[in-house]
Amino acid sequence: MNGLIIRPYRPSDAIGLATLFHRAVQEGTVEHYSAEQREAWCDRPPTSAGWRARVEEAETIVAEHEGAHLGFMTMDMDTGYLDFAYVAPEAMGKGVADALYAVIEGRARVNGLLRLETEASLLAQPFFKRQGWKLVRAQEVERGGVKIPNAVMEKRLVRRFAAA
Repeated sequence: MNGLIIRPYRPSDAIGLATLFHRAVQEGTVEHYSAEQREAWCDRPPTSAGWRARVEEAETIVAEHEGAHLGFMTMDMDTGYLDFAYVAPEAMGKGVADALYAVIEGRARVNGLLRLETEASLLAQPFFKRQGWKLVRAQEVERGGVKIPNAVMEKRLVRRFAAA
């Protein structure tokens, strides 16, 4: 996508990313999850201090185009846990996730991480497989009494040493 900017998270992004997260769940996963599952997952854009803490305490990178948020990813650089990986429905399939992922994995490598882990939605699993991630196990998470299928996935990173 021409003109796509990948940049670090700023505190002023919190509301826009919460809205993007909600839209990605409600609109982007419609072919994979029922209305009941999508409502249990994210019935409205999150506004809690907990939401803000999750995106501010992790390494969060943002994709934008002409000032509009198109996607974001977060990773805990101590544990290698990729928590959020969301793209706006209108930007899905246009390379936004690829661009975000290239940056986040690069930062993980710079930080010396050897193993990455995530809980990937049914929609996200093929994307992660293309990036070299492996399925650890399928699971169902429960939100408000509703079971939502996803998968624990991991990627082992190989240290690369330069020859002198």
